[in-house]
Amino acid sequence: MSDPARATRSDPARVVGLILAAGSGSRFGGGKMRARLDGRPLVAHVIATARAVGLGRLVLVLGADATAVRADLLTADPAALDGVLVAVNGAPERGLASSLQLGLAAATAAPTPAGVLVLLGDQPRVRPDAIAAVIAAAAAVRPETRAVAPLYGDDDAPNPVLLLRSAWSLVAGLQGDRGVGPLLASRPDLVVRVPAVGSNPDVDTPEDLAGLSALGPLAVPEDARP
Repeated sequence: MSDPARATRSDPARVVGLILAAGSGSRFGGGKMRARLDGRPLVAHVIATARAVGLGRLVLVLGADATAVRADLLTADPAALDGVLVAVNGAPERGLASSLQLGLAAATAAPTPAGVLVLLGDQPRVRPDAIAAVIAAAAAVRPETRAVAPLYGDDDAPNPVLLLRSAWSLVAGLQGDRGVGPLLASRPDLVVRVPAVGSNPDVDTPEDLAGLSALGPLAVPEDARP
């Protein structure tokens, strides 16, 4: 007999995408979320990919440069923020944990989703097939599983992470500039890792951005698209 709860967890329309983009980008020299890749701000690529997968709602957490990032997104695409709830972290210097807590509160407000997919705004080449695989895997996880994450073939990036409902309470205790990664790494028995092709590189420095730009747009094989 099918389990309706499992089916709900694996339905992208019942998952909220939470995009964290409030950091100052100190290693980048500041203004990282306003930097352009293929003519668009970095975070615009993450928003577009999240939409392409069919996530039900999107929450975008911005920081001190929220007004400028909004303006850049809308200049690049007037519809860039359609259907996106923007939450502003007034104290992003407290670290990534504060943005995650703020965003999760917005993402889990009614209607309560089946899960929250955490994406990072400085990972513009996040793969739609990896997101789809992570969400689909939620249909078959054990009852004690708290999260589902990709296991890339070409790097050890742990994102994006699907936080199931049982993981949400853990976020309240996080502090500093780390998300759920260290917490989940300490309890691998609570995490399901799903094989994924390719990689999901961060843009931490201008050199990282130049490297991604040189590689060109992300190519996803037809049979791997959601």
